Amino acid sequence: MGMLSGLTAVLSEPVLIVLVALGTLAGVYVGAVPGLSGTMAVSLLVSFTLGWETRSALAVMIGVYVGAVFGGSRPAILLNVPGAPAAVATSLDGYELAKKGRAGEAMGAATVQSSIGTFFGVLALLLFAPPVSELARSFRSVDYLLLALIGLLAVGSLSGRSLTAGVIAGCAGIFLGCVGVDAQTAVRRFTFDVVYLNSGVDRVVAMIGLFGASEALFQLADAKAAPVRQKIDRVLPPLGDALRFLPLTLRSAVIGILVGALPGAGGDVAALLSYDHAKRTTAHPAVPFGEGALEGVIAPETANNAAIGGAFIPMLTLGIPGDAVTAVLLSAFTVKGLRPGPNLIRESPEFFGFIVVCLLLAAIFLPLFGLTGVRAFVKLTEIPREVLMPSILVLSAVGAYAIRNSLADVLWMFLFGVAGYFLKRFGYPVAPAVVGLILTRLCEENYRRGVMLAGSVPAMLASVFKSPVSVILLALLVFLLAAQARTRLRAKRKDMRHAAGQLDGDEH
Repeated sequence: MGMLSGLTAVLSEPVLIVLVALGTLAGVYVGAVPGLSGTMAVSLLVSFTLGWETRSALAVMIGVYVGAVFGGSRPAILLNVPGAPAAVATSLDGYELAKKGRAGEAMGAATVQSSIGTFFGVLALLLFAPPVSELARSFRSVDYLLLALIGLLAVGSLSGRSLTAGVIAGCAGIFLGCVGVDAQTAVRRFTFDVVYLNSGVDRVVAMIGLFGASEALFQLADAKAAPVRQKIDRVLPPLGDALRFLPLTLRSAVIGILVGALPGAGGDVAALLSYDHAKRTTAHPAVPFGEGALEGVIAPETANNAAIGGAFIPMLTLGIPGDAVTAVLLSAFTVKGLRPGPNLIRESPEFFGFIVVCLLLAAIFLPLFGLTGVRAFVKLTEIPREVLMPSILVLSAVGAYAIRNSLADVLWMFLFGVAGYFLKRFGYPVAPAVVGLILTRLCEENYRRGVMLAGSVPAMLASVFKSPVSVILLALLVFLLAAQARTRLRAKRKDMRHAAGQLDGDEH
Protein backbone atom coordinates (compact mmCIF):
# COMPACT_ATOMS: atom_id res chain seq x y z
CA MET A 1 0.00 0.00 0.00
CA GLY A 2 2.90 2.38 0.72
CA MET A 3 4.23 2.05 -2.81
CA LEU A 4 0.76 2.45 -4.31
CA SER A 5 -0.08 5.51 -2.19
CA GLY A 6 3.31 7.06 -3.03
CA LEU A 7 2.72 6.49 -6.74
CA THR A 8 -0.76 7.98 -6.47
CA ALA A 9 0.62 11.04 -4.67
CA VAL A 10 3.18 11.66 -7.42
CA LEU A 11 0.80 11.05 -10.33
CA SER A 12 -1.84 13.30 -8.79
CA GLU A 13 0.66 16.18 -8.83
CA PRO A 14 2.68 16.19 -12.09
CA VAL A 15 4.73 19.07 -10.72
CA LEU A 16 6.47 16.55 -8.44
CA ILE A 17 7.61 14.57 -11.50
CA VAL A 18 8.97 17.80 -13.00
CA LEU A 19 10.83 18.59 -9.76
CA VAL A 20 12.46 15.15 -9.68
CA ALA A 21 13.47 15.61 -13.32
CA LEU A 22 14.92 19.08 -12.70
CA GLY A 23 16.73 17.84 -9.61
CA THR A 24 18.26 14.92 -11.53
CA LEU A 25 19.37 17.20 -14.37
CA ALA A 26 20.91 19.69 -11.96
CA GLY A 27 22.60 16.88 -10.02
CA VAL A 28 24.23 15.47 -13.17
CA TYR A 29 25.89 18.79 -13.95
CA VAL A 30 26.67 19.72 -10.35
CA GLY A 31 28.39 16.37 -9.88
CA ALA A 32 30.44 17.01 -13.03
CA VAL A 33 32.21 19.95 -11.34
CA PRO A 34 35.00 18.74 -9.00
CA GLY A 35 34.34 20.02 -5.49
CA LEU A 36 30.62 20.65 -6.03
CA SER A 37 29.42 17.42 -4.47
CA GLY A 38 25.90 16.12 -4.02
CA THR A 39 26.28 16.69 -0.27
CA MET A 40 26.95 20.38 -0.85
CA ALA A 41 24.06 20.74 -3.31
CA VAL A 42 21.54 19.02 -1.02
CA SER A 43 22.79 21.07 1.94
CA LEU A 44 22.09 24.27 0.04
CA LEU A 45 18.66 22.98 -0.96
CA VAL A 46 17.70 22.38 2.69
CA SER A 47 17.85 26.12 3.39
CA PHE A 48 16.58 27.10 -0.06
CA THR A 49 13.43 24.94 0.24
CA LEU A 50 12.50 25.80 3.84
CA GLY A 51 9.28 27.42 2.72
CA TRP A 52 8.38 24.70 0.23
CA GLU A 53 5.77 22.00 0.68
CA THR A 54 7.42 18.85 2.09
CA ARG A 55 6.98 16.57 -0.91
CA SER A 56 8.17 19.19 -3.37
CA ALA A 57 11.33 19.83 -1.36
CA LEU A 58 12.12 16.12 -0.99
CA ALA A 59 11.45 15.43 -4.69
CA VAL A 60 14.08 17.89 -5.89
CA MET A 61 16.60 16.81 -3.22
CA ILE A 62 16.31 13.14 -4.16
CA GLY A 63 16.75 14.01 -7.84
CA VAL A 64 19.90 16.01 -7.10
CA TYR A 65 21.30 13.18 -4.95
CA VAL A 66 20.91 10.53 -7.67
CA GLY A 67 22.15 12.79 -10.45
CA ALA A 68 25.20 14.01 -8.55
CA VAL A 69 26.46 10.50 -7.73
CA PHE A 70 26.52 9.71 -11.45
CA GLY A 71 27.73 13.17 -12.49
CA GLY A 72 31.13 12.63 -10.89
CA SER A 73 31.95 10.04 -13.56
CA ARG A 74 32.03 12.57 -16.40
CA PRO A 75 35.18 14.49 -15.46
CA ALA A 76 36.66 11.22 -14.15
CA ILE A 77 36.39 9.67 -17.60
CA LEU A 78 37.18 12.73 -19.73
CA LEU A 79 39.81 14.53 -17.67
CA ASN A 80 40.93 12.07 -14.95
CA VAL A 81 39.43 14.48 -12.40
CA PRO A 82 36.85 12.56 -10.30
CA GLY A 83 33.91 14.79 -9.56
CA ALA A 84 33.49 13.03 -6.19
CA PRO A 85 35.36 10.38 -4.18
CA ALA A 86 32.85 7.77 -5.40
CA ALA A 87 34.22 8.28 -8.95
CA VAL A 88 37.87 7.64 -8.07
CA ALA A 89 37.68 4.00 -9.16
CA THR A 90 35.88 4.97 -12.39
CA SER A 91 38.75 7.21 -13.46
CA LEU A 92 41.26 4.34 -13.42
CA ASP A 93 39.91 2.72 -16.58
CA GLY A 94 37.48 5.39 -17.80
CA TYR A 95 40.25 7.88 -18.50
CA GLU A 96 42.32 5.21 -20.23
CA LEU A 97 39.33 4.53 -22.51
CA ALA A 98 39.12 8.25 -23.29
CA LYS A 99 42.81 8.31 -24.19
CA LYS A 100 42.07 5.54 -26.70
CA GLY A 101 39.26 7.50 -28.33
CA ARG A 102 36.47 5.58 -26.56
CA ALA A 103 35.19 8.29 -24.21
CA GLY A 104 31.67 8.07 -25.67
CA GLU A 105 31.53 4.33 -25.02
CA ALA A 106 32.79 4.79 -21.46
CA MET A 107 30.29 7.57 -20.70
CA GLY A 108 27.44 5.56 -22.20
CA ALA A 109 28.34 2.53 -20.09
CA ALA A 110 28.65 4.67 -16.96
CA THR A 111 25.21 6.21 -17.59
CA VAL A 112 23.43 2.91 -18.18
CA GLN A 113 25.13 1.17 -15.25
CA SER A 114 24.38 4.06 -12.89
CA SER A 115 20.72 3.83 -13.80
CA ILE A 116 20.69 0.04 -13.35
CA GLY A 117 22.49 0.35 -10.03
CA THR A 118 19.93 2.90 -8.82
CA PHE A 119 17.07 0.58 -9.82
CA PHE A 120 18.57 -2.32 -7.88
CA GLY A 121 19.18 -0.10 -4.87
CA VAL A 122 15.57 1.06 -4.89
CA LEU A 123 14.36 -2.51 -5.30
CA ALA A 124 16.37 -3.52 -2.26
CA LEU A 125 14.96 -0.56 -0.33
CA LEU A 126 11.43 -1.62 -1.24
CA LEU A 127 11.77 -5.35 -0.59
CA PHE A 128 14.48 -5.76 2.01
CA ALA A 129 14.54 -2.59 4.12
CA PRO A 130 13.71 -4.31 7.44
CA PRO A 131 16.09 -7.32 7.16
CA VAL A 132 18.96 -5.30 5.66
CA SER A 133 18.56 -2.65 8.36
CA GLU A 134 18.73 -5.41 10.98
CA LEU A 135 21.94 -6.68 9.38
CA ALA A 136 23.39 -3.17 9.40
CA ARG A 137 22.35 -2.69 13.03
CA SER A 138 24.14 -5.91 13.98
CA PHE A 139 27.48 -4.48 12.80
CA ARG A 140 29.83 -3.71 15.67
CA SER A 141 32.92 -1.53 15.75
CA VAL A 142 35.16 -4.52 15.06
CA ASP A 143 33.04 -5.32 11.99
CA TYR A 144 33.51 -1.82 10.60
CA LEU A 145 37.23 -2.18 11.28
CA LEU A 146 37.34 -5.43 9.29
CA LEU A 147 35.34 -3.80 6.49
CA ALA A 148 37.80 -0.89 6.34
CA LEU A 149 40.73 -3.32 6.24
CA ILE A 150 39.06 -5.13 3.35
CA GLY A 151 38.77 -1.77 1.62
CA LEU A 152 42.46 -1.09 2.18
CA LEU A 153 43.21 -4.35 0.36
CA ALA A 154 41.95 -2.57 -2.76
CA VAL A 155 45.37 -0.91 -2.77
CA GLY A 156 46.64 -4.12 -4.36
CA SER A 157 44.13 -3.82 -7.21
CA LEU A 158 44.90 -0.13 -7.74
CA SER A 159 48.67 -0.53 -7.74
CA GLY A 160 49.20 -1.48 -11.36
CA ARG A 161 52.22 -3.69 -12.00
CA SER A 162 54.15 -2.65 -8.90
CA LEU A 163 52.57 -3.69 -5.61
CA THR A 164 55.45 -2.07 -3.71
CA ALA A 165 54.75 1.32 -5.30
CA GLY A 166 51.04 0.98 -4.53
CA VAL A 167 51.66 0.05 -0.90
CA ILE A 168 54.02 3.01 -0.46
CA ALA A 169 51.41 5.36 -1.94
CA GLY A 170 48.70 3.79 0.24
CA CYS A 171 50.83 4.28 3.36
CA ALA A 172 51.32 7.92 2.39
CA GLY A 173 47.52 8.26 2.22
CA ILE A 174 47.13 6.61 5.64
CA PHE A 175 49.68 9.05 7.06
CA LEU A 176 47.70 11.98 5.62
CA GLY A 177 44.55 10.53 7.18
CA CYS A 178 46.20 10.71 10.62
CA VAL A 179 46.92 14.44 10.33
CA GLY A 180 44.88 16.74 12.58
CA VAL A 181 43.66 17.09 16.14
CA ASP A 182 42.86 13.73 17.72
CA ALA A 183 39.11 13.55 18.33
CA GLN A 184 39.51 11.75 21.68
CA THR A 185 42.68 13.18 23.20
CA ALA A 186 42.76 16.61 21.50
CA VAL A 187 46.45 16.01 20.71
CA ARG A 188 47.73 17.60 17.52
CA ARG A 189 49.19 14.99 15.18
CA PHE A 190 51.59 15.95 12.39
CA THR A 191 50.18 19.48 12.16
CA PHE A 192 53.61 21.20 12.56
CA ASP A 193 51.76 24.14 14.15
CA VAL A 194 49.87 24.82 10.92
CA VAL A 195 46.36 25.90 11.98
CA TYR A 196 44.82 24.73 8.72
CA LEU A 197 45.86 21.13 9.47
CA ASN A 198 44.08 21.03 12.85
CA SER A 199 40.93 19.81 11.14
CA GLY A 200 42.87 17.25 9.09
CA VAL A 201 43.48 16.94 5.37
CA ASP A 202 40.30 17.43 3.35
CA ARG A 203 39.95 14.34 1.20
CA VAL A 204 38.18 16.17 -1.64
CA VAL A 205 40.95 18.79 -1.80
CA ALA A 206 43.53 16.00 -1.85
CA MET A 207 41.59 14.09 -4.50
CA ILE A 208 41.29 17.10 -6.80
CA GLY A 209 45.00 17.83 -6.44
CA LEU A 210 46.25 14.24 -6.77
CA PHE A 211 44.07 13.44 -9.76
CA GLY A 212 43.16 16.69 -11.53
CA ALA A 213 46.03 19.11 -10.97
CA SER A 214 48.69 16.39 -11.15
CA GLU A 215 47.31 15.08 -14.46
CA ALA A 216 47.28 18.60 -15.90
CA LEU A 217 50.89 19.19 -14.83
CA PHE A 218 51.92 15.76 -16.10
CA GLN A 219 50.41 16.33 -19.53
CA LEU A 220 51.68 19.90 -19.83
CA ALA A 221 55.14 18.37 -19.87
CA ASP A 222 54.13 16.83 -23.22
CA ALA A 223 51.76 19.53 -24.42
CA LYS A 224 52.72 19.13 -28.09
CA ALA A 225 51.23 15.64 -28.32
CA ALA A 226 48.28 15.48 -30.70
CA PRO A 227 44.83 15.23 -29.02
CA VAL A 228 43.01 11.92 -29.34
CA ARG A 229 40.15 11.82 -31.83
CA GLN A 230 37.09 10.34 -30.16
CA LYS A 231 34.74 7.79 -31.68
CA ILE A 232 31.21 8.71 -30.72
CA ASP A 233 29.19 6.85 -33.35
CA ARG A 234 27.84 4.64 -30.56
CA VAL A 235 27.12 5.83 -27.02
CA LEU A 236 24.67 3.25 -25.72
CA PRO A 237 26.41 -0.09 -25.11
CA PRO A 238 25.25 -2.98 -27.36
CA LEU A 239 22.69 -5.38 -25.88
CA GLY A 240 25.19 -8.22 -26.20
CA ASP A 241 27.67 -6.37 -23.97
CA ALA A 242 24.95 -5.63 -21.42
CA LEU A 243 24.06 -9.34 -21.22
CA ARG A 244 27.74 -10.36 -21.07
CA PHE A 245 28.38 -8.02 -18.15
CA LEU A 246 25.08 -8.82 -16.38
CA PRO A 247 26.63 -11.13 -13.74
CA LEU A 248 29.21 -8.46 -12.83
CA THR A 249 26.44 -5.86 -12.74
CA LEU A 250 24.37 -7.96 -10.33
CA ARG A 251 27.32 -8.66 -8.04
CA SER A 252 28.36 -4.99 -8.04
CA ALA A 253 24.80 -3.93 -7.23
CA VAL A 254 24.71 -6.30 -4.24
CA ILE A 255 28.04 -4.90 -3.00
CA GLY A 256 26.72 -1.36 -3.38
CA ILE A 257 23.49 -2.10 -1.54
CA LEU A 258 25.13 -3.87 1.39
CA VAL A 259 27.94 -1.34 1.80
CA GLY A 260 25.54 1.56 1.35
CA ALA A 261 23.38 0.18 4.16
CA LEU A 262 26.30 0.41 6.58
CA PRO A 263 26.22 3.80 8.34
CA GLY A 264 29.21 5.90 7.35
CA ALA A 265 30.43 3.71 4.48
CA GLY A 266 28.60 5.06 1.42
CA GLY A 267 29.31 4.96 -2.30
CA ASP A 268 33.03 5.74 -1.89
CA VAL A 269 33.79 2.42 -0.21
CA ALA A 270 31.23 0.57 -2.35
CA ALA A 271 32.88 1.69 -5.60
CA LEU A 272 36.36 0.72 -4.42
CA LEU A 273 35.27 -2.72 -3.18
CA SER A 274 33.32 -3.35 -6.38
CA TYR A 275 36.28 -2.39 -8.57
CA ASP A 276 38.51 -4.67 -6.56
CA HIS A 277 35.94 -7.48 -6.87
CA ALA A 278 35.70 -6.98 -10.65
CA LYS A 279 39.46 -7.16 -11.04
CA ARG A 280 39.64 -10.36 -9.01
CA THR A 281 36.74 -12.16 -10.70
CA THR A 282 37.15 -11.14 -14.34
CA ALA A 283 39.22 -14.03 -15.67
CA HIS A 284 40.06 -12.80 -19.16
CA PRO A 285 39.28 -9.09 -19.67
CA ALA A 286 39.67 -7.86 -23.24
CA VAL A 287 42.00 -5.18 -21.89
CA PRO A 288 43.91 -5.39 -18.58
CA PHE A 289 42.45 -3.40 -15.69
CA GLY A 290 44.04 0.02 -15.43
CA GLU A 291 44.56 0.15 -19.20
CA GLY A 292 40.99 0.71 -20.35
CA ALA A 293 38.93 -2.29 -19.19
CA LEU A 294 35.23 -1.58 -19.61
CA GLU A 295 34.58 -3.73 -16.53
CA GLY A 296 36.53 -1.11 -14.55
CA VAL A 297 33.79 1.41 -15.37
CA ILE A 298 30.80 -0.91 -15.09
CA ALA A 299 31.53 -2.24 -11.59
CA PRO A 300 32.11 1.01 -9.64
CA GLU A 301 29.38 2.95 -11.46
CA THR A 302 26.84 0.23 -10.67
CA ALA A 303 27.93 0.01 -7.04
CA ASN A 304 28.07 3.72 -6.16
CA ASN A 305 24.53 4.32 -7.43
CA ALA A 306 23.19 1.09 -5.88
CA ALA A 307 24.57 2.40 -2.58
CA ILE A 308 21.98 5.21 -2.75
CA GLY A 309 19.11 2.80 -2.09
CA GLY A 310 21.24 1.05 0.49
CA ALA A 311 21.97 4.33 2.31
CA PHE A 312 18.24 5.08 2.58
CA ILE A 313 17.61 1.77 4.37
CA PRO A 314 19.19 2.61 7.76
CA MET A 315 18.12 6.25 7.45
CA LEU A 316 14.42 5.45 6.99
CA THR A 317 14.21 2.37 9.24
CA LEU A 318 16.63 3.28 12.05
CA GLY A 319 17.03 7.04 11.76
CA ILE A 320 20.77 6.49 11.13
CA PRO A 321 22.16 8.03 7.90
CA GLY A 322 24.02 5.70 5.58
CA ASP A 323 26.25 8.41 4.09
CA ALA A 324 26.85 12.16 4.10
CA VAL A 325 23.92 13.02 1.81
CA THR A 326 21.38 10.97 3.78
CA ALA A 327 22.68 12.71 6.92
CA VAL A 328 21.71 16.02 5.33
CA LEU A 329 18.38 14.56 4.20
CA LEU A 330 17.74 13.35 7.74
CA SER A 331 18.05 16.93 8.97
CA ALA A 332 15.72 18.03 6.17
CA PHE A 333 13.14 15.45 7.25
CA THR A 334 13.41 16.70 10.84
CA VAL A 335 12.91 20.30 9.72
CA LYS A 336 9.79 19.20 7.84
CA GLY A 337 8.42 17.48 10.96
CA LEU A 338 9.12 13.90 9.81
CA ARG A 339 10.65 11.27 12.10
CA PRO A 340 12.49 8.47 10.28
CA GLY A 341 12.92 5.39 12.45
CA PRO A 342 11.61 1.91 13.22
CA ASN A 343 7.97 3.01 13.13
CA LEU A 344 8.13 4.98 9.88
CA ILE A 345 7.09 2.25 7.43
CA ARG A 346 4.21 1.10 9.68
CA GLU A 347 2.92 4.56 10.64
CA SER A 348 3.63 6.47 7.40
CA PRO A 349 3.64 3.96 4.52
CA GLU A 350 2.62 6.69 2.07
CA PHE A 351 5.78 8.66 2.88
CA PHE A 352 7.97 5.58 2.42
CA GLY A 353 6.24 4.89 -0.90
CA PHE A 354 6.78 8.49 -1.99
CA ILE A 355 10.55 8.19 -1.38
CA VAL A 356 10.69 4.94 -3.37
CA VAL A 357 8.75 6.41 -6.29
CA CYS A 358 10.96 9.52 -6.41
CA LEU A 359 14.08 7.34 -6.48
CA LEU A 360 12.58 5.25 -9.30
CA LEU A 361 11.73 8.39 -11.28
CA ALA A 362 15.27 9.68 -10.80
CA ALA A 363 16.60 6.33 -12.10
CA ILE A 364 14.41 6.74 -15.19
CA PHE A 365 15.48 10.33 -15.81
CA LEU A 366 19.15 9.55 -15.23
CA PRO A 367 19.86 7.94 -18.64
CA LEU A 368 17.78 10.60 -20.39
CA PHE A 369 19.79 13.46 -18.93
CA GLY A 370 23.02 11.52 -18.50
CA LEU A 371 23.30 11.01 -22.24
CA THR A 372 22.57 14.64 -23.05
CA GLY A 373 25.58 16.56 -24.14
CA VAL A 374 27.79 13.47 -24.46
CA ARG A 375 28.97 14.51 -27.92
CA ALA A 376 29.75 18.01 -26.68
CA PHE A 377 31.45 16.73 -23.53
CA VAL A 378 33.75 14.30 -25.36
CA LYS A 379 35.01 17.15 -27.51
CA LEU A 380 36.84 18.35 -24.39
CA THR A 381 39.41 15.62 -24.95
CA GLU A 382 40.09 16.92 -28.47
CA ILE A 383 41.05 20.40 -27.29
CA PRO A 384 44.82 21.01 -27.64
CA ARG A 385 46.61 20.23 -24.38
CA GLU A 386 48.18 23.67 -24.07
CA VAL A 387 44.62 25.04 -23.84
CA LEU A 388 42.86 22.22 -21.99
CA MET A 389 45.36 21.56 -19.21
CA PRO A 390 45.55 25.15 -17.89
CA SER A 391 41.73 25.13 -17.96
CA ILE A 392 41.74 21.99 -15.81
CA LEU A 393 44.04 23.72 -13.32
CA VAL A 394 41.62 26.65 -13.14
CA LEU A 395 38.65 24.28 -12.74
CA SER A 396 40.50 22.40 -10.01
CA ALA A 397 41.20 25.67 -8.18
CA VAL A 398 37.53 26.70 -8.42
CA GLY A 399 36.40 23.29 -7.15
CA ALA A 400 38.82 23.37 -4.22
CA TYR A 401 37.76 26.90 -3.27
CA ALA A 402 34.06 26.00 -3.47
CA ILE A 403 34.39 23.35 -0.76
CA ARG A 404 34.84 25.81 2.14
CA ASN A 405 35.40 29.16 0.38
CA SER A 406 39.02 28.97 1.51
CA LEU A 407 42.10 30.08 -0.40
CA ALA A 408 44.10 27.75 1.83
CA ASP A 409 42.26 24.83 0.20
CA VAL A 410 43.38 26.08 -3.21
CA LEU A 411 47.00 26.26 -2.03
CA TRP A 412 46.87 22.73 -0.61
CA MET A 413 45.20 21.46 -3.76
CA PHE A 414 48.15 22.74 -5.81
CA LEU A 415 50.61 21.21 -3.34
CA PHE A 416 48.87 17.86 -3.73
CA GLY A 417 48.96 18.39 -7.48
CA VAL A 418 52.73 18.82 -7.41
CA ALA A 419 53.08 15.77 -5.15
CA GLY A 420 50.88 13.75 -7.51
CA TYR A 421 52.97 14.88 -10.49
CA PHE A 422 56.15 13.53 -8.93
CA LEU A 423 54.39 10.32 -7.88
CA LYS A 424 53.37 9.72 -11.49
CA ARG A 425 56.75 10.77 -12.83
CA PHE A 426 58.48 8.12 -10.71
CA GLY A 427 55.89 5.40 -11.33
CA TYR A 428 53.82 5.58 -8.13
CA PRO A 429 50.01 5.36 -8.54
CA VAL A 430 47.96 8.10 -6.85
CA ALA A 431 44.72 6.12 -6.36
CA PRO A 432 46.06 4.08 -3.39
CA ALA A 433 46.96 7.33 -1.62
CA VAL A 434 43.35 8.53 -1.91
CA VAL A 435 42.05 5.15 -0.71
CA GLY A 436 44.32 5.32 2.33
CA LEU A 437 43.16 8.86 3.11
CA ILE A 438 39.48 7.93 2.80
CA LEU A 439 39.60 4.77 4.94
CA THR A 440 42.04 5.81 7.68
CA ARG A 441 39.41 7.60 9.77
CA LEU A 442 37.02 4.64 9.50
CA CYS A 443 39.81 2.27 10.63
CA GLU A 444 41.03 4.43 13.50
CA GLU A 445 37.67 5.36 14.98
CA ASN A 446 36.34 1.81 14.98
CA TYR A 447 39.61 0.33 16.27
CA ARG A 448 39.54 2.68 19.25
CA ARG A 449 35.85 2.18 19.86
CA GLY A 450 36.27 -1.60 19.66
CA VAL A 451 39.14 -1.58 22.17
CA MET A 452 37.19 0.67 24.57
CA LEU A 453 34.10 -1.53 24.43
CA ALA A 454 36.05 -4.77 24.80
CA GLY A 455 38.42 -3.42 27.47
CA SER A 456 41.67 -4.43 25.79
CA VAL A 457 43.18 -5.28 22.41
CA PRO A 458 43.23 -9.07 23.06
CA ALA A 459 39.60 -8.93 24.17
CA MET A 460 38.65 -7.04 21.01
CA LEU A 461 40.45 -9.61 18.83
CA ALA A 462 38.72 -12.43 20.71
CA SER A 463 35.33 -10.76 20.16
CA VAL A 464 35.73 -11.29 16.43
CA PHE A 465 34.90 -14.97 16.92
CA LYS A 466 31.74 -14.25 18.93
CA SER A 467 29.67 -12.94 16.01
CA PRO A 468 28.79 -14.69 12.72
CA VAL A 469 29.13 -11.36 10.87
CA SER A 470 32.65 -10.85 12.24
CA VAL A 471 33.70 -14.39 11.39
CA ILE A 472 32.43 -13.99 7.81
CA LEU A 473 34.26 -10.68 7.38
CA LEU A 474 37.45 -12.13 8.86
CA ALA A 475 37.24 -15.14 6.52
CA LEU A 476 36.70 -12.77 3.60
CA LEU A 477 39.71 -10.71 4.66
CA VAL A 478 41.93 -13.80 4.84
CA PHE A 479 40.61 -15.08 1.51
CA LEU A 480 41.31 -11.76 -0.22
CA LEU A 481 44.81 -11.64 1.24
CA ALA A 482 45.51 -15.16 -0.02
CA ALA A 483 43.99 -14.41 -3.43
CA GLN A 484 46.02 -11.24 -3.78
CA ALA A 485 49.24 -13.04 -2.84
CA ARG A 486 48.45 -15.81 -5.32
CA THR A 487 47.73 -13.32 -8.11
CA ARG A 488 50.96 -11.45 -7.46
CA LEU A 489 52.94 -14.70 -7.35
CA ARG A 490 51.49 -15.78 -10.70
CA ALA A 491 52.31 -12.40 -12.24
CA LYS A 492 55.87 -12.60 -10.92
CA ARG A 493 56.35 -16.11 -12.35
CA LYS A 494 54.94 -14.96 -15.69
CA ASP A 495 57.34 -12.03 -15.81
CA MET A 496 60.23 -14.35 -14.95
CA ARG A 497 59.28 -16.76 -17.75
CA HIS A 498 58.91 -13.85 -20.16
CA ALA A 499 62.34 -12.51 -19.17
CA ALA A 500 63.87 -15.97 -19.54
CA GLY A 501 62.31 -16.31 -23.00
CA GLN A 502 63.74 -12.97 -24.07
CA LEU A 503 67.15 -14.01 -22.77
CA ASP A 504 67.04 -17.27 -24.76
CA GLY A 505 66.02 -15.35 -27.86
CA ASP A 506 68.95 -12.97 -27.49
CA GLU A 507 71.37 -15.89 -27.15
CA HIS A 508 70.11 -17.42 -30.36
